[in-house]
Amino acid sequence: MFDVLVFVYEHYWEAGACPELPLLGRRLSAAGFEGDEIEQALHWLEGLDAASKSADLIDITPKKNTSFTIPAPSLLLNLQQHQQPLSIDPSPNSLRIYSQHELSRLGIECLGFLNFLENVGVMPCAMREIVLDRALASPVEQIALDDFKIIILMVYWSFGIEPDVLILDELCDDDEDRVSH
Repeated sequence: MFDVLVFVYEHYWEAGACPELPLLGRRLSAAGFEGDEIEQALHWLEGLDAASKSADLIDITPKKNTSFTIPAPSLLLNLQQHQQPLSIDPSPNSLRIYSQHELSRLGIECLGFLNFLENVGVMPCAMREIVLDRALASPVEQIALDDFKIIILMVYWSFGIEPDVLILDELCDDDEDRVSH
């Protein structure tokens, strides 16, 4: 599935340029991907589209010295009434606690990378929750860091956000080729 997602990202780098899912499925098939891999990716992309559309009313733009959070599920159900982006600032003492299921599926390496992105201010809390949702929707039992980075790229892509060059380097760089100084 992750190879399909990379193909979609590379060929339709603007989320709006991506064709509807049935046409995308035919194009992926013509590109040589297996049917079950295409089906998994299309189902995953459908979930990503739904998550990003539900978050359209949440302000995910970075603000100086503030964090972001996703509203409670009951509030998300009422978001359709709002016309302006909604920003709910968490308490400065708030803390995201990961469930045992999240810990076992993602592992310390992926959650550490996600924490890094939050700490440098490029991963708002609302976006983090979508990344976690899409990671858990992956058909893989234990998600490798490289696959997790693809998920993060696809979440940025779904919002039409191009990550900063240094963050993009972190997301796309192969750590095995990197020389530590």
